[in-house]
Amino acid sequence: MAETPVNVGELVFNDIDSNGFLQQLYANLLYNYGLYRLRLPKREPYDVDVEAALRFADLLSKSTHPDNRDTHRVWAQEIALLCQILYPNDPLTQAYVPAIFTTLGNYPGLRQLGVTADTGFLDTAFNAYQAQYLTVPGDPAMKFFVPQKKIYERLTDGKFSFSAPTSLGKSFIMRTFITNQIKSGVKENYAIIVPSKALINETRSKLIADLGEDLERYDYRIVSAAGDIVLEGDHHFIFVLTPERLLYLLIGKPSIEFAYVFFDESHKLSGKNSRAPFYYQTVTILQHRPKPPHFIFASPNIPNPEIFLRLINPETGESEANAIATQYSPVVQFKYLVNLYDDTISSYNDYTQEFSHLASIERPGTTAADITRFVGESSRRLNNLGQTIVFHSARQRAVDAAREYAEGMANLNDEDLDALAKDIERDVHEDYYLSDLIRKGISYHIGYLPPAIRERIEGLFREGKIATLFCTSTLLEGVNLPADNLVITTNKIGRSGMTPVDFKNLIGRVGRIEFNLYGNVFIVVGQDLADEQKAKELLQASVPTQKLSIETDSHIISNRMKQDVVNDLQEGKIEFTKGNETYERYDMKRKFGLMLLRDITTGRQSLVREEFSDYLNEQTISRIHTAFAQRETQQDDDINVSVDQTESLADAIKAGLKYPQISQDGKFDYDTTLAFLERLASIFKWRIYDPETLGKTARGSNQLTLLRWYTVLLTQWMEGHGLRSIMNRALDYHLRQGTLYIAGKGEIRYENTLQHRNIVISEILKVLEDVILFSLSNYFLKFSNEYKKVHGVEQFKNDWYEYVEYGTTKQETILLQRLGFTRESATYIRTNISNALILHEGTPYLNPLLLESTNINVRKEANEIRYNVPEAFSLPSSYFPHHN
Repeated sequence: MAETPVNVGELVFNDIDSNGFLQQLYANLLYNYGLYRLRLPKREPYDVDVEAALRFADLLSKSTHPDNRDTHRVWAQEIALLCQILYPNDPLTQAYVPAIFTTLGNYPGLRQLGVTADTGFLDTAFNAYQAQYLTVPGDPAMKFFVPQKKIYERLTDGKFSFSAPTSLGKSFIMRTFITNQIKSGVKENYAIIVPSKALINETRSKLIADLGEDLERYDYRIVSAAGDIVLEGDHHFIFVLTPERLLYLLIGKPSIEFAYVFFDESHKLSGKNSRAPFYYQTVTILQHRPKPPHFIFASPNIPNPEIFLRLINPETGESEANAIATQYSPVVQFKYLVNLYDDTISSYNDYTQEFSHLASIERPGTTAADITRFVGESSRRLNNLGQTIVFHSARQRAVDAAREYAEGMANLNDEDLDALAKDIERDVHEDYYLSDLIRKGISYHIGYLPPAIRERIEGLFREGKIATLFCTSTLLEGVNLPADNLVITTNKIGRSGMTPVDFKNLIGRVGRIEFNLYGNVFIVVGQDLADEQKAKELLQASVPTQKLSIETDSHIISNRMKQDVVNDLQEGKIEFTKGNETYERYDMKRKFGLMLLRDITTGRQSLVREEFSDYLNEQTISRIHTAFAQRETQQDDDINVSVDQTESLADAIKAGLKYPQISQDGKFDYDTTLAFLERLASIFKWRIYDPETLGKTARGSNQLTLLRWYTVLLTQWMEGHGLRSIMNRALDYHLRQGTLYIAGKGEIRYENTLQHRNIVISEILKVLEDVILFSLSNYFLKFSNEYKKVHGVEQFKNDWYEYVEYGTTKQETILLQRLGFTRESATYIRTNISNALILHEGTPYLNPLLLESTNINVRKEANEIRYNVPEAFSLPSSYFPHHN
């Protein structure tokens, strides 16, 4: 019998993971680093054979193991980096570490170390070839990592999906591909789909920074909303949108074609996420176009990224040949468990999955704030860096923790921090906690902050002026910040348990290759903090194979739920039966049901239809066709609204329903607006479909309990009031009423304290983001589109959707936003800067003096507009009247 050949690489690397000497060397290095990081000079470090450790690292960096190659390469990097940190002056460190990083192709890491490799002739030749191969197109000074390069080369496939650790730079790969295509003279449209509005602004700004004057040179424009004025021109476009915005763009402008559509953070397709169905729907619409785009799915850490390709080929399934999953990370995270029950700190070893005692906490009663302070201060004493992110499960917890941490700290008297604090007081409210925290170099990063303020916070954190940032899961959405330390205080995201994907994504936020080669993760266990057992499970767990949320065994949409949807559709019912599932899962079920109905009535194939196929046969499909064929209105692609809602809306508009008229000075009558919203509540069935916000009723009553409050905010927002004005009116109202509602506590006495005022401010920001700018905006968009359809017009005056979208009735403020300014900046320009905008022969032009505005936000946004809408600044200054 012939023997199976075994290559040398297999002999060397098959058993290296279990090599006891290597494991002991690594454990000793970890322990010594822990003493170094925690500044424990009284503890004796273990002896380490540095030469042996580096020889192992050199060997691991050359691993060819078919399954563990990435793991070996990461291990090599960690050992080399630990030696660099602990023994930087050792000649062996100075010889080996650059060579190891070169072998790994981690050229950005070499740049961080400030060293070059000194190797033999053959190695030098190979390294030169590799360096040239890894050079980023269009930027000779930049180098890809090897996994980045492999991913980059696959982006021209018709369909492709990849996953990688957060720190690998997935968004960088996508942006580099698009910018290189543009600079190569390709004339197409591109789209990057991000999960949140916050990421729209960040991605848009980075693209503008990457392309600069090349946007005008190659006639490209970046679009982040369907109303952007650049869409009216004859250009090619890069769209940066959320899935919802993409859906409405596809519905409203079906003629726009895309060459490439990148779906970032694609793991959203796998979880309990009420916005996930929008990903499914947009892919279905795009793939059924005459010229489908290239589909690229990017996700963090998951082992089977090919699963997302099922959206394109639901029947044939996924193909690993069209996917890459890499575990290689160019940076290292060192992990610690801080146990406030027994006052101990332990380090965690990823390779043995064991915890080693490092130190005892000597001061009883230590809190999470104390740990955060120690983490930052010890880090700054080591290397003058100490930027720390502190993760909490909910907004209020993050705010409260930031305030506790800041107690007793002095203002830093930094002019940039003071300028941001003053702008927060001007644009939000002078009593808002955030302004006082900012002056101390502390902030929180939560979803409902105004975009310009959030971006300024991120910028000052990158500069190191904000040293400590308290956050919630908004940070998981991909914000790129250079943290040295991450303090995790919980195992939860909101009320739900953190998944291994969430956890890996979160810890990937610490240590970013643009700024540093490693970071430290501290999980704090204690009363009202992280649970010890769950924390250990998250550290030890591998990310499991992912299931799409539409799949029955995903435990999101069950067999029973799918059967209920099909049964309801056969009976012509679109108001789907709600079982004992949560409202979030019911909302997902409803949207998937609307997609299924649309697929069946149009004869369209999709993954959703495929996943319902066990409950569909010729007879059931025929019954569904029959049940809906006679309806005057058919389900369209808008999964926010079902056919029963559309029918009621069309009937009401035909009977004369329209947006109420506003006064000549742009004012909205409260009673008339409330009556209109109550009519919409009946038409759109908010009590059924939005029972937790717009349709919320008191127990045992049909009375809408929140609609009056929403009406007040809606009218003020549409009238163009600044946030500060809106806050002051709300605070005056509570002062007169004498009561305040707090979730979980009910109605309490309003005492006009700083705490109560901040509760009101926070609630207003939350409602504006979630209800006014999302829910009501979507319903108004449906109303406006149906009104145009019924009356046969392309546009009409008094369009409340436009007023909500731009937060004003003032056409000048709307035009400024359509050019690229935020609402806050546009409002500031209109009220404080004379002659900033003129219409010349029907075209809007901006005064070049805006590029030098004393308002930081205005100046930054104006300079981005200068690149993205250069024609807006094309009129000479002489056309503008004297600037006041």
